[in-house]
Amino acid sequence: MTKFLLSLHVVAAIIAVGPVAVAASMFPRALRQASASEDPDAVTGLRLLHRVCRVYAGIAIAVPVFGFATASNMGVLGSAWLITAITLTAVAAAVLGLWILPAQQAALEEVTAVAASRLAAAAGVFNLLWATVTVLMIVRPGSTTGA
Repeated sequence: MTKFLLSLHVVAAIIAVGPVAVAASMFPRALRQASASEDPDAVTGLRLLHRVCRVYAGIAIAVPVFGFATASNMGVLGSAWLITAITLTAVAAAVLGLWILPAQQAALEEVTAVAASRLAAAAGVFNLLWATVTVLMIVRPGSTTGA
């Protein structure tokens, strides 16, 4: 059962977090381009990137659900590396939900390049947090599982 849950956890992370990370990173550049042109397709592209972030953020809830199930099955819920990863995941979710998505929505309402650098920074923080969580999941400092 552990291998099945772990597989679901990893697949959910790839399918859900990957698109959010990419779309959030692409949004600032697309915003700069949209603000520099009067092309309505540019704004359409921004809306699409924002929608990808919103929809896949909702789907990404499956990642910690399967993660908790896997960790519980493995008996590692109290491990420091896992608690750290859970904390970083919560911070990443907060960055997305409280910083990136509202800033993208505001940028859609008034397409200017002013917010692009802040959105780029937020996307960078979000991606760095997820990269750190990924490393913790692979390396598992202090783990006795032999990995």
